[in-house]
Amino acid sequence: MKMYYSTRNVNEKVSFSEGVLKGLSTNGGLFVPENFEKIDIFNKKYLEVDYKSLAFDILSKFLNDFDEEEIKWCINEAYNEKFETEDIVSIKDIENVSFLELYRGPTLAFKDMALSILPKFMKLSKEKNNEKKDIVILTATSGDTGKAALEGFANNEGIKIIVFFPTDGVSEVQKAQMVTQTGDNTFVVAINGNFDDAQSGVKDIFNDTEFNKILNENGYVFSSANSINIGRLVPQIIYYFYGYFNLIKNNKIKTGDKINVVVPTGNFGNILASYYAFKMGLPVNKFICASNINNVLTDFLNTGIYDINREFNTTISPSMDILISSNLERFIESLTDKNDKLIIELMNSLKTNGKYELPNNLKEKLNKFYGGFADDKSTKSTIKNVYEKYSYVIDTHTAVAYKVYENYLEETNDTDTKTLIASTASPFKFTRAVLESIIDKNLDNKSDFELIEELSKITNLEIPKAVFELNKKEILHKTVINPNKMKDTIADFLKIK
Repeated sequence: MKMYYSTRNVNEKVSFSEGVLKGLSTNGGLFVPENFEKIDIFNKKYLEVDYKSLAFDILSKFLNDFDEEEIKWCINEAYNEKFETEDIVSIKDIENVSFLELYRGPTLAFKDMALSILPKFMKLSKEKNNEKKDIVILTATSGDTGKAALEGFANNEGIKIIVFFPTDGVSEVQKAQMVTQTGDNTFVVAINGNFDDAQSGVKDIFNDTEFNKILNENGYVFSSANSINIGRLVPQIIYYFYGYFNLIKNNKIKTGDKINVVVPTGNFGNILASYYAFKMGLPVNKFICASNINNVLTDFLNTGIYDINREFNTTISPSMDILISSNLERFIESLTDKNDKLIIELMNSLKTNGKYELPNNLKEKLNKFYGGFADDKSTKSTIKNVYEKYSYVIDTHTAVAYKVYENYLEETNDTDTKTLIASTASPFKFTRAVLESIIDKNLDNKSDFELIEELSKITNLEIPKAVFELNKKEILHKTVINPNKMKDTIADFLKIK
């Protein structure tokens, strides 16, 4: 049976369900699969199957202790009428590019693709491992994960969810989605700091042996909904294959042709999922990693040096305002042939010095990736240009991806390779920046919610249900703390001493 081992201890092995429950390994490492079984891309059935059928084939290669009926139950419970479109993922073609619209779920972000199914994994994993304690989902968010996780886990018996977000680091719509969340088992907390402060705080709490012991004594155990959880990462592999088969079906490419994949990313999870798809047989020419001005990943891919000793910038693409990219650890591990000692050395260097440098033999393996970034000005001009040229509206994160793709074309002249772009959020989640870009005018005198209707009128886009009248909902979560109070706040919510 395929197992999952820790990036920091190859001898610590767990089943899929154990990995889902734990989130992190004992010494803070991330769980990775022992191997990657191939998808036969030449099998003609994949030109006919729907998203759910494809999901079954792919998930069956990872959920080693789930039976066929359990996997089907998870899929059917996750990918249903909660999504705006029956095909779950819509695809928009523009010239040589296909946008994977991954935001048709209940919270209008690509996080729904995994966080609709993770609670189902968690429920069955709890039963399989005879876990009697309540699971406490502890999550830091840069905007989208929080709401998607809250939506997925709200009112799930035996599970509580606590979400931390940077109080000034998310859009008005993202914030409203979180602080109006219903459910007795939900708790949303704003912190005076940035996403890295929230994420580092969560990781420290996961690794706090004494606090975890107290939690256990009170009938609780931690897990995570962030992409550090293997149960969150695996479902993201599906849509890259879905996009590839769609290209074949629509005569854009022939089976076996290589494609480019462009992903706007801060935490490296979504692009890692495409890399895992590559390891399963997805023919990829180049992975194009798109960052905003917090371009730590761009520098890493170009130099092999990861250095967070730099200014943290708040941008109009807030879900990428990240300097500490957790999933990069999984990617580096995949380059090392299970060298857990090197991973520990690099991660300790990051914690102590704020940087690390890959050995030369690993730097050479980065050539499958292209790293680029776009600042706010070029992001806005990209939104405007795409709308004027194609009458297509993209959000600020997708615009970063498209701009970096344009830069890639200028540098490489690779105009022949068909390209998938992960479109990660609805433009209605970042209405102000999107509308200001399209009409080229400052709109500070209006709230984001006033601008939603204006964006709809100008672009003829229907306002999604998820944001319609969101500003009229009651604010239920009003807690604001400093990062050093995160542990105390958790204890208060759980009523433990």
